Amino acid sequence: MIITTNGIILRERPVRENDKYVEILCEDIGIVEALVRGGRKITSKNCAATQLLTYSTICLNKTNSGYVVNSSQVINTFYNIRLDVKKLALAAYFSDILRFTTPPEEPAKEVLRLFLNTLHFLDKGDRDTEQMKIVFELRMMCKIGLMPDLIGCHNCYKHEDDEMYFNLYDGRLCCKNCLNEYELQRSRVVDKSMLHTIRYICLSDFEKIFYFKISNKCQKKLSAITEQYMKFQFNKSFKTLDYYKKIED
Repeated sequence: MIITTNGIILRERPVRENDKYVEILCEDIGIVEALVRGGRKITSKNCAATQLLTYSTICLNKTNSGYVVNSSQVINTFYNIRLDVKKLALAAYFSDILRFTTPPEEPAKEVLRLFLNTLHFLDKGDRDTEQMKIVFELRMMCKIGLMPDLIGCHNCYKHEDDEMYFNLYDGRLCCKNCLNEYELQRSRVVDKSMLHTIRYICLSDFEKIFYFKISNKCQKKLSAITEQYMKFQFNKSFKTLDYYKKIED
């Protein structure tokens, strides 16, 4: 069976002398691993389109032993990301999140769209990398069914306060009046500005989520909250995130 789809390369794995396996996030069939015969040779017809973080149109042969790349054509290489080690590390972190959360061989049009748009702004260079990290982490959680409960305090339903408490374990909000010691230990403080930003990213139309402003101080605090929320929900940490933070520091 032959499948033609658009997809982006999340990972490369060398095999034999000139071949490689690639993990592709495809809009029609989710994440698949495919063999690229001769893909490590610069003269290969599929070399350019199967490089890491390259978005391509790919023709796949589905065989009894798996997928094989038959032909491919580059759509976007996101070349400028490759020139910046911090952006490249962040893109690798996003790739790890996608590989961990995206089911194999199921449509993944929406998460692919989120990834491509995030890479677009990283490549263009007119958005702060930390801002892109916050957007991707929060919106990705929404896409996979782990959207925080942002209506208001889960106890008294107060919509907002000068300070609210965001529970990293269940994604619920709590106001100061309803807070107890157990909830305090599991929560992080969010002020009005941070809460507005979280709601904006999670609830706005997709076309708007990359367009907001937040102070550097709030941005750093919010970035720590979103990555901790993701870590607690997945019960997993990512080495690529550790590497990105090391570069950032």
